[in-house]
Amino acid sequence: MRSKTIAILDYGVGNLYSVEQALQFVGVKNVIITRDINEIKSSDKLILPGVGAFGSGIKSLQSAGLIESIGYHVASGKSLLGICLGMQFLATQSEEMGMHSGLNLIPGSVRPIKSKLQKSGSKLRVPFIGWTNIVRKSQSSNHKTILENALNRSVYFVHSYQFVPNNDEDIIATYNYGDQTITAAVQRENVIGLQFHPEKSGLIGLEILRSFAFELKT
Repeated sequence: MRSKTIAILDYGVGNLYSVEQALQFVGVKNVIITRDINEIKSSDKLILPGVGAFGSGIKSLQSAGLIESIGYHVASGKSLLGICLGMQFLATQSEEMGMHSGLNLIPGSVRPIKSKLQKSGSKLRVPFIGWTNIVRKSQSSNHKTILENALNRSVYFVHSYQFVPNNDEDIIATYNYGDQTITAAVQRENVIGLQFHPEKSGLIGLEILRSFAFELKT
Protein backbone atom coordinates (compact mmCIF):
# COMPACT_ATOMS: atom_id res chain seq x y z
CA MET A 1 0.00 0.00 0.00
CA ARG A 2 1.29 3.46 -0.94
CA SER A 3 2.30 5.65 1.98
CA LYS A 4 0.24 8.84 2.01
CA THR A 5 1.91 12.10 1.02
CA ILE A 6 1.45 15.51 2.64
CA ALA A 7 2.43 18.45 0.44
CA ILE A 8 3.41 21.82 1.92
CA LEU A 9 2.67 24.53 -0.64
CA ASP A 10 5.68 26.63 -1.56
CA TYR A 11 4.79 30.12 -2.79
CA GLY A 12 7.65 32.00 -1.13
CA VAL A 13 5.82 32.83 2.12
CA GLY A 14 5.71 30.90 5.38
CA ASN A 15 7.58 28.65 7.77
CA LEU A 16 7.91 25.83 5.25
CA TYR A 17 10.84 23.99 6.79
CA SER A 18 9.59 24.34 10.36
CA VAL A 19 6.31 22.70 9.33
CA GLU A 20 8.17 20.02 7.38
CA GLN A 21 10.42 19.20 10.35
CA ALA A 22 7.44 19.05 12.72
CA LEU A 23 5.64 16.59 10.43
CA GLN A 24 8.74 14.44 10.12
CA PHE A 25 9.13 14.48 13.90
CA VAL A 26 5.63 13.04 14.40
CA GLY A 27 6.35 10.26 11.89
CA VAL A 28 5.17 11.46 8.49
CA LYS A 29 7.32 9.54 5.99
CA ASN A 30 6.32 11.34 2.81
CA VAL A 31 6.25 15.11 3.24
CA ILE A 32 7.23 17.38 0.37
CA ILE A 33 7.60 21.12 -0.13
CA THR A 34 6.36 21.88 -3.62
CA ARG A 35 4.68 24.15 -6.12
CA ASP A 36 4.56 21.46 -8.79
CA ILE A 37 0.96 20.99 -9.94
CA ASN A 38 1.32 17.26 -10.59
CA GLU A 39 2.82 16.64 -7.15
CA ILE A 40 0.02 18.65 -5.56
CA LYS A 41 -2.67 16.71 -7.43
CA SER A 42 -1.17 13.37 -6.41
CA SER A 43 -0.76 14.35 -2.74
CA ASP A 44 -3.24 13.09 -0.16
CA LYS A 45 -3.25 16.20 2.04
CA LEU A 46 -2.14 19.79 1.61
CA ILE A 47 -0.81 22.34 4.07
CA LEU A 48 -1.00 26.04 3.20
CA PRO A 49 1.34 27.93 5.55
CA GLY A 50 1.87 31.68 5.62
CA VAL A 51 3.24 34.71 7.41
CA GLY A 52 3.00 38.39 6.50
CA ALA A 53 0.32 40.53 4.87
CA PHE A 54 -2.74 39.13 3.10
CA GLY A 55 -2.48 41.19 -0.09
CA SER A 56 1.11 40.35 -0.97
CA GLY A 57 0.62 36.75 0.16
CA ILE A 58 -2.40 36.07 -2.04
CA LYS A 59 -0.57 37.64 -4.99
CA SER A 60 2.35 35.29 -4.39
CA LEU A 61 -0.07 32.37 -4.32
CA GLN A 62 -1.56 33.52 -7.63
CA SER A 63 1.87 34.10 -9.21
CA ALA A 64 2.91 30.57 -8.24
CA GLY A 65 -0.19 29.25 -10.05
CA LEU A 66 -1.41 27.40 -6.97
CA ILE A 67 -4.97 28.67 -6.54
CA GLU A 68 -6.47 26.34 -9.16
CA SER A 69 -4.54 23.40 -7.69
CA ILE A 70 -5.90 24.14 -4.22
CA GLY A 71 -9.44 24.25 -5.59
CA TYR A 72 -8.93 20.94 -7.40
CA HIS A 73 -7.58 19.31 -4.23
CA VAL A 74 -10.48 20.49 -2.05
CA ALA A 75 -13.11 19.58 -4.66
CA SER A 76 -11.69 16.05 -4.75
CA GLY A 77 -12.51 15.68 -1.05
CA LYS A 78 -8.92 15.71 0.22
CA SER A 79 -7.94 17.64 3.34
CA LEU A 80 -6.45 21.13 3.31
CA LEU A 81 -4.89 22.75 6.40
CA GLY A 82 -4.24 26.50 6.42
CA ILE A 83 -1.85 27.85 9.06
CA CYS A 84 -1.84 31.49 10.26
CA LEU A 85 -1.99 33.61 7.08
CA GLY A 86 -2.83 30.38 5.27
CA MET A 87 -5.99 30.15 7.37
CA GLN A 88 -6.92 33.72 6.47
CA PHE A 89 -6.58 32.90 2.77
CA LEU A 90 -9.52 30.52 3.22
CA ALA A 91 -11.83 33.53 3.69
CA THR A 92 -13.83 35.39 1.05
CA GLN A 93 -11.98 38.65 1.51
CA SER A 94 -9.53 40.57 3.68
CA GLU A 95 -9.53 44.18 4.84
CA GLU A 96 -5.77 44.22 5.44
CA MET A 97 -4.22 47.18 3.60
CA GLY A 98 -7.24 47.52 1.32
CA MET A 99 -9.76 44.94 0.16
CA HIS A 100 -8.40 41.69 -1.26
CA SER A 101 -10.19 38.55 -2.44
CA GLY A 102 -9.40 35.23 -0.78
CA LEU A 103 -10.05 31.62 -1.76
CA ASN A 104 -13.64 31.70 -0.43
CA LEU A 105 -13.39 28.13 0.83
CA ILE A 106 -14.90 29.17 4.16
CA PRO A 107 -17.01 32.31 3.56
CA GLY A 108 -16.07 35.21 5.81
CA SER A 109 -13.90 38.28 6.22
CA VAL A 110 -10.45 38.99 7.64
CA ARG A 111 -10.65 42.07 9.87
CA PRO A 112 -8.28 43.90 12.23
CA ILE A 113 -8.01 42.91 15.87
CA LYS A 114 -9.30 45.84 17.92
CA SER A 115 -6.51 47.69 19.70
CA LYS A 116 -8.59 49.00 22.61
CA LEU A 117 -10.87 47.54 25.25
CA GLN A 118 -14.45 48.45 24.43
CA LYS A 119 -15.48 49.71 27.90
CA SER A 120 -12.36 51.24 29.38
CA GLY A 121 -10.57 52.30 26.22
CA SER A 122 -7.34 50.77 27.54
CA LYS A 123 -4.88 49.80 24.83
CA LEU A 124 -4.22 46.23 23.77
CA ARG A 125 -1.03 45.10 22.09
CA VAL A 126 -1.51 44.53 18.37
CA PRO A 127 -0.19 42.39 16.83
CA PHE A 128 -1.03 39.84 19.44
CA ILE A 129 2.14 37.80 19.96
CA GLY A 130 2.28 35.03 22.50
CA TRP A 131 0.73 31.96 24.07
CA THR A 132 -2.91 31.66 25.09
CA ASN A 133 -5.49 28.95 25.72
CA ILE A 134 -7.96 27.96 23.02
CA VAL A 135 -11.47 26.75 23.81
CA ARG A 136 -14.10 24.82 21.88
CA LYS A 137 -16.65 26.78 19.86
CA SER A 138 -18.54 24.03 18.06
CA GLN A 139 -19.83 20.86 19.71
CA SER A 140 -20.05 19.05 16.38
CA SER A 141 -18.43 15.62 16.76
CA ASN A 142 -16.72 15.74 13.35
CA HIS A 143 -14.63 18.67 14.56
CA LYS A 144 -13.09 16.89 17.54
CA THR A 145 -10.24 14.98 15.95
CA ILE A 146 -7.57 17.54 15.10
CA LEU A 147 -8.00 19.73 18.22
CA GLU A 148 -9.24 17.17 20.71
CA ASN A 149 -6.09 17.20 22.85
CA ALA A 150 -5.40 20.92 22.38
CA LEU A 151 -8.58 22.44 23.78
CA ASN A 152 -8.07 24.43 26.96
CA ARG A 153 -4.34 24.28 26.27
CA SER A 154 -1.95 27.07 25.32
CA VAL A 155 -0.72 27.57 21.74
CA TYR A 156 1.37 30.24 20.00
CA PHE A 157 -0.12 33.12 18.00
CA VAL A 158 1.32 35.98 15.94
CA HIS A 159 -1.32 38.07 14.16
CA SER A 160 -2.88 41.51 13.75
CA TYR A 161 -5.95 40.45 11.78
CA GLN A 162 -8.64 37.91 12.59
CA PHE A 163 -10.83 35.64 10.46
CA VAL A 164 -14.57 36.22 11.07
CA PRO A 165 -16.57 33.48 9.26
CA ASN A 166 -20.07 34.27 8.03
CA ASN A 167 -21.35 31.13 9.71
CA ASP A 168 -20.47 30.60 13.38
CA GLU A 169 -20.75 26.85 12.81
CA ASP A 170 -17.48 27.02 10.88
CA ILE A 171 -15.63 28.17 14.03
CA ILE A 172 -14.25 25.22 16.00
CA ALA A 173 -12.09 27.08 18.56
CA THR A 174 -11.65 30.60 19.89
CA TYR A 175 -9.55 32.56 22.37
CA ASN A 176 -10.20 35.70 24.38
CA TYR A 177 -8.15 38.86 23.97
CA GLY A 178 -9.34 41.70 26.15
CA ASP A 179 -13.10 41.79 25.58
CA GLN A 180 -12.82 40.20 22.12
CA THR A 181 -13.52 36.60 21.21
CA ILE A 182 -11.16 35.77 18.37
CA THR A 183 -11.30 32.83 15.99
CA ALA A 184 -8.50 30.37 16.69
CA ALA A 185 -9.54 27.57 14.31
CA VAL A 186 -12.11 26.91 11.61
CA GLN A 187 -13.37 23.91 9.71
CA ARG A 188 -15.82 23.32 6.89
CA GLU A 189 -15.86 19.69 5.78
CA ASN A 190 -12.32 18.88 4.51
CA VAL A 191 -11.00 22.46 4.87
CA ILE A 192 -9.36 23.36 8.20
CA GLY A 193 -7.64 26.53 9.34
CA LEU A 194 -5.49 27.29 12.39
CA GLN A 195 -4.75 30.92 13.25
CA PHE A 196 -1.96 29.80 15.59
CA HIS A 197 1.31 28.12 14.63
CA PRO A 198 1.22 24.40 15.56
CA GLU A 199 4.87 24.03 14.49
CA LYS A 200 5.80 26.58 17.20
CA SER A 201 3.37 25.35 19.87
CA GLY A 202 5.45 22.65 21.50
CA LEU A 203 4.05 19.20 22.21
CA ILE A 204 0.44 20.35 21.79
CA GLY A 205 1.19 21.68 18.32
CA LEU A 206 2.92 18.46 17.36
CA GLU A 207 -0.10 16.50 18.53
CA ILE A 208 -2.36 18.64 16.30
CA LEU A 209 -0.14 17.98 13.28
CA ARG A 210 -0.02 14.28 14.10
CA SER A 211 -3.82 14.21 14.26
CA PHE A 212 -4.07 15.96 10.90
CA ALA A 213 -1.59 13.55 9.33
CA PHE A 214 -2.82 10.25 10.73
CA GLU A 215 -6.28 10.53 12.31
CA LEU A 216 -8.16 12.84 9.96
CA LYS A 217 -9.86 10.60 7.39
CA THR A 218 -10.56 13.06 4.57
